[in-house]
Amino acid sequence: MDNIFQVRGLSKAYGEKVVLRDVTFDIQRGESFVVMGRSGTGKSVLLRHLNRLERPDSGSVTFDGTDIAGLSEEALAPIRVRLAMLFQGGALFDSMTVFENIAFPLREHRDFAEEEIAERVRKELSSVGLEGIEQKMPSDLSGGMKKRVALARSLVLEPAVLLFDEPTTGLDPVTSSSIGRLINETQRQRGMTSVVVTHDIALARLVGDRVSLLHDSALRFVGTWDEVDASKDDVLTGFVAGRAPAEELVTHA
Repeated sequence: MDNIFQVRGLSKAYGEKVVLRDVTFDIQRGESFVVMGRSGTGKSVLLRHLNRLERPDSGSVTFDGTDIAGLSEEALAPIRVRLAMLFQGGALFDSMTVFENIAFPLREHRDFAEEEIAERVRKELSSVGLEGIEQKMPSDLSGGMKKRVALARSLVLEPAVLLFDEPTTGLDPVTSSSIGRLINETQRQRGMTSVVVTHDIALARLVGDRVSLLHDSALRFVGTWDEVDASKDDVLTGFVAGRAPAEELVTHA
């Protein structure tokens, strides 16, 4: 199997709070891999280790054959260009137009003429269904439009991997579904690998080739949706069904 990520024994704590404990899994090249879990279980922290925004306390994160856990910022620079991340709020620059937001990575990392930059911005806006909004400001956009602009900005450098941190947070169900379909279309058409962190089960079912569940700082499950649906694990089936764990119900009874 061709794995683009190999994570082995990953552990992370902040003071006495253990967030990740001995986490081990692989992500296959070209798949859509979902990390599920309740709020505060360490999903976003795990995602941030995949592009080394976080340094692990122990363990390794290997991207395309290179262990990135101990790399310097200088050594990470060419790797990060291949790893695009969409943050929860989109993280657009409020003082820049849509055009300038999407052009920013090109100006930072490529030596393109302005005509080429303009064409690439137009192309990526079109790919997310937002033609002709180059001169709008982020404040002019709805939540769903901001997510699409952020996606266009992430795509403009043609990365190998897209990392999504709770991409449907704050969106209504219809907009959430449209963002899910866009993630699917983008990943399939471009042959990219996507990693999606979410507690949105509808989104996870829509986009996930394989899914995982973080529970009590550890990876409880990794598998396909068929394996999820066949599982007898009460924690996994309860999470997917929206039920609290049995021990929690006893505690609060």
